[in-house]
Amino acid sequence: MDDPRTTTKSAIEQAVFRAVEAMSANIGEPLTIDDMARTAMYSKFHFSREFQRVTGVSPRRFLSALRLQEAKRLLVETAMTVTEISHRVGYTSVGTFSSRFASSVGVSPTAYRQLGGFATEIRTENQPVAREGRSSTLYGEVRAPLGGDLGLIFLGLFPGRIPQGRPVGCAIQTRPGPFMFENVPPGSWYLLGHSVPRGMGEQMVPDQQVWVASVGPIEVRPDVPVLPIDFRFRAKRTLDPPVLLALLDVRPEAIWRSEMASRAV
Repeated sequence: MDDPRTTTKSAIEQAVFRAVEAMSANIGEPLTIDDMARTAMYSKFHFSREFQRVTGVSPRRFLSALRLQEAKRLLVETAMTVTEISHRVGYTSVGTFSSRFASSVGVSPTAYRQLGGFATEIRTENQPVAREGRSSTLYGEVRAPLGGDLGLIFLGLFPGRIPQGRPVGCAIQTRPGPFMFENVPPGSWYLLGHSVPRGMGEQMVPDQQVWVASVGPIEVRPDVPVLPIDFRFRAKRTLDPPVLLALLDVRPEAIWRSEMASRAV
């Protein structure tokens, strides 16, 4: 006999999945919470609560992230203007779109296109110098999924569950193994990671396998040690929020330079 709790969980996840599919299919439409809830066949309040629980973010934030993810694809794969793309993904103001894109992806729409879907650097938040004893060190082990083909591994500390904007700290590893973030300021942080198979050219494109990992919230408090983090990667799923932060240029020649630098340390 099926466990009722498992059946209920499955039904809720299927409802959220329907809502995410509807968002993707109507990316440029002015969708409301009521529209999404009807697709999921739940009341608006129950839908919002369960959506947040299943995905880690609100329906509105998830939809906004999907729109920017689609904009990233259109910038790289089409010759549409930035204005056309902004309208295609549901923005009525190109200025608002450009500002939201730059703050989330790390570069402007025009620069993202010119760089071929990459970034030349990842800028971190400017944190005040912590007084002695006011910062912490986060450390642990990056673990690959069984049979997973991880390329360069991107790790970042963010204030929310979506990899966007400026992280508090970031790191790139060429392979699974130990990691460490020093001088982490007090706060509640999410450690988010993603990796694209090396054989795929390291660029995130539609229908490509992406590996992700997430731990949090991690509460960092002065003088309170943080336990080691077991950071396990798995295949990205439809219900995972999109990765918005632009990847560094890690095509073969860039990978080679990164590996040479790591060997020299």
